[in-house]
Amino acid sequence: MHRVLIIGSAGAGKSTLARHLGERWGLPVVHLDALYWRPGWVETPPDEFDPIIQDALRKDVWIMDGNYSRTLAMRLAAADTVIYLDLPRRLCLWRVLKRGIQYRGRTRPDMGQGCREKPADGEFLRWIWNYPIRSRPKVLQMLEEQGQGKTIVRLTSPAQVRQFLRSLDGR
Repeated sequence: MHRVLIIGSAGAGKSTLARHLGERWGLPVVHLDALYWRPGWVETPPDEFDPIIQDALRKDVWIMDGNYSRTLAMRLAAADTVIYLDLPRRLCLWRVLKRGIQYRGRTRPDMGQGCREKPADGEFLRWIWNYPIRSRPKVLQMLEEQGQGKTIVRLTSPAQVRQFLRSLDGR
């Protein structure tokens, strides 16, 4: 595992897992949110964002976390391992609400500078709630179509995430 892509709904724990694996394996971690969001929650235009991602993908080793479905195909092509955190939406909602309180008014370590945490709005909460219906089928189809020759790990509960981490102790 040298090029690890971690995907899943907001609140699934992608950034936390990426940081944990990066520390454990000594691999650089690329948080897509930190690359995408400019100060004050300003989005980076696709014509600027895509070359940034492509540059990161050219590196020999990395752990990359984030959704950004528009760029998923290029990231899947470059990855040798994909970890799909397919956790229950209620848990994801809870985690997003909790981190909103935990980091309120501060910038999370996996976020772009100058993007202070704010309470999740209704649109974002609906996006999380609808992820299993709207996004999961597309992600699973892409993994099926583009996952040949890659290690695909689909984790559907916190217990499976813990078991996966325990299984890596011998790496």
